[in-house]
Amino acid sequence: MSHKGITLYLHVHQPWRIRDYSIFDAAQRHDYFDDESSTDRNNQAVFLKVAEKSYRPMNRLLRRLLDEQPDFRFSLSITGTFIDQAKRFAPDVIADFKALVDTGRVEIVGETYHHSLAFFYSREEFERQVSQHADLIQATFGVTPTSFRNTELAYNDELAQWADSRGYKAILSEGWDPILEWRSPNHLYRPAGTSDIALLTKNYRLSDDLAFRFGNKSWKEWPLHVGTYEHWLGASLAHGDTVNLFMDYETFGEHQWVDTGIFEFFHDFVSRWAEREDRRFYTVTQAAETFAAAGELSMPHTVTWADSERDLTAWLGNSMQQEALRYLYALEDDVIRSKDQRLIADWRQMQTSDHVYYMCTKWFRDGDVHAYFSPYDSPYDAFLFFMNALRDMRFRLMHYHSSSNGGF
Repeated sequence: MSHKGITLYLHVHQPWRIRDYSIFDAAQRHDYFDDESSTDRNNQAVFLKVAEKSYRPMNRLLRRLLDEQPDFRFSLSITGTFIDQAKRFAPDVIADFKALVDTGRVEIVGETYHHSLAFFYSREEFERQVSQHADLIQATFGVTPTSFRNTELAYNDELAQWADSRGYKAILSEGWDPILEWRSPNHLYRPAGTSDIALLTKNYRLSDDLAFRFGNKSWKEWPLHVGTYEHWLGASLAHGDTVNLFMDYETFGEHQWVDTGIFEFFHDFVSRWAEREDRRFYTVTQAAETFAAAGELSMPHTVTWADSERDLTAWLGNSMQQEALRYLYALEDDVIRSKDQRLIADWRQMQTSDHVYYMCTKWFRDGDVHAYFSPYDSPYDAFLFFMNALRDMRFRLMHYHSSSNGGF
C-alpha cells in the first residue's frame, strides 16, 4: 500500500532584464540586457542579492534536510537563463544545486530554456527551447528530465498531449477550482487525450500559505505554527494521495524574508513530516509512478498559476503585451535563417515571459504583485525599452540581409 504524502516542487528562475534601451540606442548599440547604472536592472547585482538572501541559505537548508532525513526528496525546475547567470555571477550556487541533485533524491523538471511562452506562438521554437534546456540540464547536472512544466504552469490539453507524445511521465498544472470543480487537487489525473502521462495539480491554498501569506501579519493565521500547518496537510490528505506544494524557490529568503522565520519553519515542518512512518515525500515522477489516476481531467483553455484569474492575462492582458509578442515572434523565420548565433541568442532572451509581465497594467487585486517584481518605473517604460530593442533587432536583420548578397 502506498503511503500518502507531499510532492514538493520549487521553481528557480532569473530573467535577463532589459536596460533603459532608448530609441537613440537602436541601430547603434546591441547590448539590451544590462544596466550598470541601475541596481534594479543590473543583472549581476540582482542575482547576487537574491543568491545571498535565498539561493545560498535555501541550498544549505535543503542539503541539511537531505542529510538528516533519508526519506526527504523534492523536485526542482531551473531555467536556462538562471543557469547562465549563476555560472557567470555565482558558480558556487550551481555547485550547490548539483550537490543536491547528486544525492539522487532531487529531480529536475523539464521546461523551456528561456522561460518563454513559445508554446502559444511557435511550436517549432518551443520544441527547440525544450530540447536546448534538456541538453543544458544533462550537461550541468548529468540527468535528463522525465517530467515537464510549462512557463508559469501555463497548461492546457494540447500541451499535455504534446508531453505525452514526447515520453514524459508527468506534467504540472495549477489546481484551479473552476476546472477541478468537485475534484481534489490531491489526486493525480489523466490529461484528456493522453495515455501514458500523469497530471499533478497544485494545491494552491496550502502552497500559497507559505509562498504569499506566511509573513503577512494581517493574516488571521499569523504566525503560522508547524503543528497547525501539519494538521491542515493531514486533513487535506483525507481526500487524496499527495498534497502538491508548488512554489518559487525565492519564496525562501526573498519573498518571505529571513526575519519571518520561514527557514526555521520549513526545517521543522519537513523534519516532522519525514519522521512519520505513515507519510512520505515524493518527487514529481515518483508520484506519477506511485499513484493511480483518479480519472480524466480536461483543460481545453489555458490555465496558469498567476494572478486571481489564473489565465494568460498577466502576460497578454493589454494591447502593449499583445503587440510586443506579436512583433517578437514575427521575426522568427528571419532570425533563425540568419544563422547569426548572437542574434538568435538575443531574440531568445527577448522571449522570456518576464518582459511582458512587466508591461501588465492590472491595478487592482494583482497590481501590487506586478509592481513588486518589476524593475521599471511603469509598464509603459517596460514596453518602450522592449520595442526599441526589437527595432534594433530588425535593423540587424536588414544589415545581415544587405551584407549577405540576398541572404534570405
